[in-house]
Formats: sequence, C-alpha cells, structure tokens
Amino acid sequence: MAASGLPRRLFLQGVAAVYALAFASLYTQIPGLYGAEGILPARRTLRPQGKGRWRQLWETPTLLWEAPQLGLDTAQGLELLSLLGALLALGALLLRPLRNLFVYLLLWAAYLSACQVGQVFLYFQWDSLLLETGFLAVLVAPLRQPPRRKQTPQGGLAGASPHEALPFWLVRWLLFRLMFASGVVKLTSRCPAWWGLTALTYHYETQCLPTPASWFAHHLPVWLHKLSVVATFLIEIAVPPLFFAPMRRLRLAAFCSQVLLQVLIIVTGNYNFFNLLTLVLTTALLDDGNLTAEADSGCCRKTPTSAWPRSLLALLALLLECTVYGLLAYGTVRYFGLEVDWEQLAVHSTTTFTFHQFSQWLKMVTLPTMWLGVASLGWELLTAFWRWTQVRGWLRKLCTAVQLFIFGTATVALFVISLVPYSYIEPSTHGRLWTGAHRLFSTVEHLQLANSYGLFRRMTGLGGRPEVVLEGSYDGQHWTEIEFMYKPGNLSRPPPIVAPHQPRLDWQMWFAALGPHSHSPWFTSLVLRLLQGREPVIRLIQNDVEKYPFHKQPPTYVRAQRYKYWFSHPGEQSQWWRRQWVEEFFPRVSLGDPLLDMLLRQFGLQDKSPPRARSSGNTLAQALRWIRKQLLPLEASTLLWGLLAAVGAIRGMQALLGPHPPHASPVAKEEKHRPAPKKDCGPAGKAAAPAPDNCSSCAQAPRRKK
Repeated sequence: MAASGLPRRLFLQGVAAVYALAFASLYTQIPGLYGAEGILPARRTLRPQGKGRWRQLWETPTLLWEAPQLGLDTAQGLELLSLLGALLALGALLLRPLRNLFVYLLLWAAYLSACQVGQVFLYFQWDSLLLETGFLAVLVAPLRQPPRRKQTPQGGLAGASPHEALPFWLVRWLLFRLMFASGVVKLTSRCPAWWGLTALTYHYETQCLPTPASWFAHHLPVWLHKLSVVATFLIEIAVPPLFFAPMRRLRLAAFCSQVLLQVLIIVTGNYNFFNLLTLVLTTALLDDGNLTAEADSGCCRKTPTSAWPRSLLALLALLLECTVYGLLAYGTVRYFGLEVDWEQLAVHSTTTFTFHQFSQWLKMVTLPTMWLGVASLGWELLTAFWRWTQVRGWLRKLCTAVQLFIFGTATVALFVISLVPYSYIEPSTHGRLWTGAHRLFSTVEHLQLANSYGLFRRMTGLGGRPEVVLEGSYDGQHWTEIEFMYKPGNLSRPPPIVAPHQPRLDWQMWFAALGPHSHSPWFTSLVLRLLQGREPVIRLIQNDVEKYPFHKQPPTYVRAQRYKYWFSHPGEQSQWWRRQWVEEFFPRVSLGDPLLDMLLRQFGLQDKSPPRARSSGNTLAQALRWIRKQLLPLEASTLLWGLLAAVGAIRGMQALLGPHPPHASPVAKEEKHRPAPKKDCGPAGKAAAPAPDNCSSCAQAPRRKK
C-alpha cells in the first residue's frame, strides 16, 4: 500500500465523531436508566469488596470508583463522564492538536468506565466494537500532532515514523473479522430464513426500529429480496479477504462494496452509530492515492527502457483482477443457482450447498484466513523495518527503533489476542489455537480489547413482529396504552428516523418481546417505576411529559400485552402497521402487590438500602443539575442532529477561514507543465542532475532557501 496519512486522519476524526454521538446519546438517558429513580440504578453495580484500590480498579476498570471523592453518586459521575467525553470527542473532531494518543486514551477509558456500570442497556455489539476501535485509535494517534508545515502534498508527514502503519493495519483486520464473522454466523446458525434466502422478506418489518424507507423496501419483489441476500453473503463472506489484496483496485472495490452495504442499512434501519462506525473502519482499505489527485501526477515519467516492465506488471495485475472478479461471479452463480427469467424480468436464486458442505468449507478456510492475517502483518512489519533502516541520524534512529519495538509488539500482541474471539466461528479451529493466545486473551478479556461479532445471526419474527405494549389503568377495567416515542405502537404513526441516537429502553423492549418477561428482569423494575410515576423513566418513554397519558397521576395498575405487528399493505389509507393480539406478557400488578414484590425479590431489584444523601451544596452536582435542566426539553435525536449540524457549520467555517496553500505563480505553472529534458546516463549527467530513486521523491516540492 502507498502512504496512509490521509486515511489515518479520517479514521481518527471518524472515531472522535462516533464517540461524541455515543456519549451524547447515553447522557440523555442516564437519569431514567441509571439514576436513583431509574430502572437499574448504577449505584448497585459498584460495591466495595474490601480489596485493594488497584486490584478493585483492575477487576472492574471504571473511573466511577472516584465519583464519591467528587461528592457525586455513581449516576452523577456517569453524567459527568458522558459530558466530558462528548466535549473531548468534539474537541478532537474539530481541533487538530487534540487528536493525540492521550485524548483517545481518555475517551476509551471513559467509555469503558460507562460500560462497566451500564448493565444490560450497554450490552450491545456496537458498544464492544466502539471500545475495540477506540483502543486501536489510541495506537494510531500520534503522541502529538506535528505542525502543518511538515505535511507533504500527499497528506502524509515529512519524516513520518516507520511504525505508524502497523496499528492502522489492525483496523483493517478488525473490519475483516467483523464482516466475515457476520456473514458466516448467518449460515452456521441454521436459520431457515437465511438458508432459504428469504431473510429480507422479514427483516425490514421485524428489525428493532424501522425507518419510513423500510416500509417501501419491505414491499419490493421477493426475487429482489432473495438476490439482496445473495449480495449480502457475497459482500460479507467472499469480499473481506480482498481487504489484504496487494492491488489497490481490488481493495478499492472491496471498500465500495462495504460502503454500499452500510449505506443501505442506514437508509432502511435505525442502528444508531453502528453503521457510521463501520464506515470509519473502512478507511483502513484506502491509501493516500485514493484520496488525492496528486499521487499520480507527481510521479516522474519513465524512460522507454523502464516502461515495458511496468506495462507487463500492469497487464499481470489486470489479469489477476479479472480472474478474481470472474471467480466471484462464477461462485455466486454456481452456489446460489442464479437464473435469469426474461419473461418476468426477474433473477431467481436458491442455495445449492448443504450445511455439512458449508461446515467443511468453513473448517478448511478459518485457519488459512488467520495465516492470511499473519502474512499481511508480516509484510507490514518488514516494511516498517525497511523504513527504519532509511532513518538518518543516530539519535533519531534510536528513538524510532524504540517506537517501532513498542508499537510492533503491541500490534502483534493485539493480533494474537484477536485470534481467540475470531476462532469462535469454527469450534475445531478454536480448540487447536495456541494455548498462549487463550491465556493472553483471558487476562485482558474484561478490557474488551478484542471481541467476537456476529450480527443478525437469526431472523426473528417469521410469523409476525412480536411487540410488547404497556397499558395502565386507574380502576382495573378501562386500560390506556402507553405509547413509546420510537418503537412501533400506534398503527397510524410512521416509523421515525432516530439514528444516530440509540434509545436503549426501546431496544431492550424489542429483545424482551422475543421471550417471557422472566428473561428480562429489568422489565419488572420498569413496571415498578411507572406505578411510582418516576419522571426520569417517563421521559424515556415520552420526552414531552404532557404526551404521557398518566402524567397527572400515576396509574393504579399496569400490565403488558404481546401483539404481532406487520407492515400495512399498499393502499391502506393512513395505516403503517396492522396488528393482532397474542397473549398477556406481564400480569396486572399494583404497588404492594405480592406478585410484584416477589418478582422484585427474585431478580434482586428491591432497594435494600436508600441511596446515600449527597451534599446539596456541592458545586459540581449543582452544575450537572443546571446543565440537565437546560437540555431537558430537547428530544435526544433532535439534540444529536443539532450537534451534527453545529459540527458541520464549524467545519465549514474552518475550511473557509483556515490557511490555504499558496497559489502557484504563472512562471511556476509554466515550469510544471514544461516537458522534462532528457537525462544523460553518463557519469557527468548523473553528477549534474541526479536521477530520483523512486516516484515519490519526484513529487516532493523543491527545497526553500533558508
């Protein structure tokens, strides 16, 4: 690969943007989820066990252990952490000097701290993905940003350290693990919808939070849904090995396919910051040559004697690319039985391989994909070592050698650790893995430096989308539905656009509907808070409390019903959904009901001790309450979109008012376009005008006089 200065810069900015969105989204929900009157109070998660301070911090790595030192409870400490994390991430996004190792280390530590007390509401794969990506950003970010005058025209840094490409390679490896595993688990799960290629005929209406575009996508022809599933398998299983291809065009094709998939998911589903984070990971497939028009224009013209080897290599590369594309097309047609029906203008598809055949294939390729990673990483290490040999000056050479050793060791260690969760996709390979890798992984597993992934493993709601509807009543006879802001409820309300915000209660309500309420213990606590009329929890359901049907007086009774929802048919006026009652999900209860008390005791949700009172005169606590009061009227998704608009406006102003490169004079332009004189190959000619060693040196600007 060519230099990757610009992709690394984009990656760091993208990670900062995702951090800002994640922290801001979490901040808006802390009182209702983790406050003293919330569903799962955070203070219950941090109980001192009499262990040493450092041992306690290692076993439960969270900065919130220090909240009492500031006069804050755990929930207030989480608010402070989220606010500071959002502000620091915005600073890293907008201010170049803040994109350094220490800032990204603080961001990672802050989000890890939140996840330690987040309980079930922070147990999502994208939270783990953000932690793993965030730690890689710590290694990718420089110790300090060099001054702009040292930037080269290609976006790299003059005198860049040899080790800089090593941590960025781990981003590419993470993207490979994420996509390949997500494709494989769809087939290893034996889900009939994925094997029958009909998954997308259910997905758009059964996903957690559909968008308005989901309704239209759901009503596309079945053959197009099945063809889309084939394309998904192609992009997630067959294309990821091309991430390590030695040819730029193959990597660029892989990049475009991943971007296409993520954009389509963003349009048809509310998956918060997950798809944005995946798009950030795809920057590892690019290099400066993909992002600048100057990469090729700066190269010197080759003489006729050196043109034919270059042309031969280009021809061989083109033949190899055509072979790869041909194999992908042949494999897709063969293994998914693609046939064109010209009469109906459709493409029919069906799976032509069995589960046993796929299992044997997976067993055969899992280990080679690991060796592919080893080979690619080995090449990066050799390249970094070669760059180190080009460093001039003994002091600089010593410093870069130390950096290369530290970052090279960290890169290899993280790669070895990641092999353990990656091998979960194939049990026999997992069992044959080096025992040292298992020990290393188990040592740092709680830090979530490497995780296993597998999105959309099974398609749910094949017989209709299960949905839990809460109801309240004052007399136990007349019931009123409690409608949420985001999840489906009212049949005539269109699906909202929520991303990049993640309403974590709505997401857990979707999971709760897939089984009995006993599988979701937090639901009993939710019912208790509604019976108590706790405003922080009510604001998770309706930010505008006036729209909550029991805002004047809490309901005497609460129950929950399970329905099955389907998208409405085309032509049904003013209806987005249709539904059918299935069964009672949670029985009718009231405050003091023996059944409710028994469930609270069974799940350990009873408040055995009241929260410790904090001094009301604490300045920091007062400041947090004031900030909360100012932001309270804003709906979370509105707040996040406003944040994005503000960032866009500031970046636009920076582009308009920032320093611009000086324009070349007419004389310089004439010199640039003037054909270069032929060089004499003799000794005298070499002394007068030394020929450059490579094309990159031809693109360097002439030295200025001191």
